[in-house]
Amino acid sequence: MATELRTVLVVGTGLIGTSLALALRRKDVRVLLADRDPGAVRLARELGAGEEWQPGGQDDGPAADLAVIAVPPGQVAAELLELQKRGVARFYTDVASVKAEPIEQAARLGCDLAAYVASHPLAGRERSGPGAARADLFLGRPWAYCPTGEASGEAVAAVLRLIELCGANPVEVDAADHDRAVAVVSHAPHVAASAVAARLADASDVALGLAGQGVRDVTRIAGGDPGLWLGILSGNAAPVAEVLEAVSRDLADAASALRALAEGDGTAGGEVTQLLKRGVAGHGRIPGKHGGPAPAYVVVQVVIGDRPGQLARLFQVCDEVGVNVEDVRLEHAPGLPLGVAELSVQPDSAARLSQALVERGWQVP
Repeated sequence: MATELRTVLVVGTGLIGTSLALALRRKDVRVLLADRDPGAVRLARELGAGEEWQPGGQDDGPAADLAVIAVPPGQVAAELLELQKRGVARFYTDVASVKAEPIEQAARLGCDLAAYVASHPLAGRERSGPGAARADLFLGRPWAYCPTGEASGEAVAAVLRLIELCGANPVEVDAADHDRAVAVVSHAPHVAASAVAARLADASDVALGLAGQGVRDVTRIAGGDPGLWLGILSGNAAPVAEVLEAVSRDLADAASALRALAEGDGTAGGEVTQLLKRGVAGHGRIPGKHGGPAPAYVVVQVVIGDRPGQLARLFQVCDEVGVNVEDVRLEHAPGLPLGVAELSVQPDSAARLSQALVERGWQVP
């Protein structure tokens, strides 16, 4: 039987903490909010994320069924110890993106590990702070949880209930395995994107004027808060370093091959080709939106005006002809009040959608 969470305390009202609180409020869970920044709590409260926590005395009993610690990885253990000393909740979890180090620190500090289950929702945005929070941030997303051998069944059940209420998919994983995994799929990619974006800081106006969707895609996640990311990377330094070293070797080999090509060695292109092929293979292993292998979609391109209501009209056509849009991307034409919408659809729907759009006056390249 699932553990009921009637009251949840969220400590840390940034993007993740506030999004989690908003998701819980949709399920009529009472949410108490706490943060060292009074302004962050105030904004989260104004967004409807809950009410400000007013700590009582130790004799008042637990204020919440579950306390969610939404602070940087390096602060988790100390926050957990303080909350447990005050007996503010029956069970505890955190949502930091590093797991092994906070668990080890909590053990060293003497925290009650029976009541604590570390967790990590694999969701986020480039923007940070409560103003960027969304109640649907976790829908359909994996949410790792890492119970130690000391964790009680009741504590695990409480965290599973939290994940369920937020609409995410629970994935039980060992803490060290989790950290190695996120180094590959999250932490190292952020550093790599930042390295590419750093080249743009000194790029010429000509280069920036030619920037297209490709460079925007590659550098999108580089806009994150450097201070926040330093804390994340510091807590998972060794696994991230291993991934970056492997990427660096690939890049160095590709650079050497391209130098050889520039000097007339026509055979050097094979090494670059192999890296590109490995990239295609790796990209193909990224799971689709429903899990499992990513399906092959067909992209239908539509010229769209840069004015209100155009996307709504476009999606109305899709609805009329019964075509589900699996993904959508917008690419704006620099200096022009229009762009191109790229609609990813099932292969057997592409021709039908294209014909319907043309019949209704849309320009389909």
